Amino acid sequence: MARSPKKYEIEMINGPIFINLIRFAVPIICSTVLKLLYHAADMIVIGRFVGAQALAAIGATGQVYTLLINLFMGFSVGANVATARYFGSGKKEDVSQSVHTSVLMAVLGGVLVAMVSIPAARPLLRALSTPADILDLAVLYISICLAGAPITLLYDFCAAILRAVGDTKRPLYYLMLSGALNVALNFLFVPILKWGVAGVAAATVLSQSLSTALIVGYLVKYDGDIGIDIKKLKICKDKFLEIIKVGLPAVLQTSMFTVSNTMIQSAINSFGSAAIAGNSIAGNIEGFVSVPMSGFYQGAMSFTAQNYGAGKYERFSRIALSAAMLVTCTGLTLGILAVAFARPLIGIYTSDTAVVDWAVIRMYIMVIPCFISDVGEVYVYCLRGLGNAVTPMITSILGICVFRMIWIFTVFAAFHTEFVLYIAYPISWTTTLIAHYICFMIHKKKVSGRMKTGIV
Repeated sequence: MARSPKKYEIEMINGPIFINLIRFAVPIICSTVLKLLYHAADMIVIGRFVGAQALAAIGATGQVYTLLINLFMGFSVGANVATARYFGSGKKEDVSQSVHTSVLMAVLGGVLVAMVSIPAARPLLRALSTPADILDLAVLYISICLAGAPITLLYDFCAAILRAVGDTKRPLYYLMLSGALNVALNFLFVPILKWGVAGVAAATVLSQSLSTALIVGYLVKYDGDIGIDIKKLKICKDKFLEIIKVGLPAVLQTSMFTVSNTMIQSAINSFGSAAIAGNSIAGNIEGFVSVPMSGFYQGAMSFTAQNYGAGKYERFSRIALSAAMLVTCTGLTLGILAVAFARPLIGIYTSDTAVVDWAVIRMYIMVIPCFISDVGEVYVYCLRGLGNAVTPMITSILGICVFRMIWIFTVFAAFHTEFVLYIAYPISWTTTLIAHYICFMIHKKKVSGRMKTGIV
């Protein structure tokens, strides 16, 4: 078996936090930006070669797909935390059991998601007031994407395992290869073979299959704690419960986020196809601002979990502060640039004036303050790294999900405008950030106190 070069694994429990956090996060940022670029390529190909109607069909599926896939995606957070904690404490057998439990959970969960979600796609899209002229296209697109759920979940769980030990570069390399395939297949399936939205969906699933095959193949050959041995694939009860302990609240939190965003998507659908397409384009551009920040808070979780396992409680606050500073600087810089060049960026996707106007409205309201949400995520992920996923779940559900739903049925119902709809986001981000910070400081103090007395 080939041994993994240690140069790919970032040191988390010793050395400078700020620099190592950047080294950890940059490959994740590049990976997420590449995912956005490939999704943007999907939308650009559809917008340019098929039309606004097909573009709106893809946009209408976004929140529904996220809701359905996140039924199991959040458990990868639990896999990351469990693996990182055991790795930090030097418990090799526990690391191996966590890895094999996680991989089997990913496969079984993906099959279950596909079996349950595909039949539910049309009723869900109908319930969200998806316009009749794009419903069939939307159902076709999301059904093909959901068929690839086992592949998607397996990749994400394996990437979470690698991140747990500080390796964020290999997933990036695999994603680069699969992304290049995705773009090539888009141009084959859509302009040449005329498959429309089905072609874009098929390209997505096939390219994801490549990245999944590469990352699984690497872990099978890995000679070490996180290596996969097919014969050892089984659900270890204690590791399963450890993953569930952190993962289930993360799943519920993300699902509730998606439910509230799905309700907002339904409200957007009421404005028509141009609004749906414009909202989808703006959301895609905003991703280039918000998603890069995710690398820092994902890093904060892995760093916190490893240091928790190693008993280094004095590093908790420095990890959170470093991640919050990096998120703020990144978010403000990218947000200001995106707003400054809003119309030229939107023009890459479409020349439809009505669609452009809708996209501009959302960007002007939401892009610059979106860093506030991600600073809040820093404290959410640090709490998860400390093994507390329930507190941030409750805080997020109340501060964001419940707030937005109340807002839709009260303020938005009374003042049915796009401004009133979108302003709910920055308001909820700000109040929830304050709550997350307070919860982190309280829980960190409790954990540090237990570790000082030898009680973990």
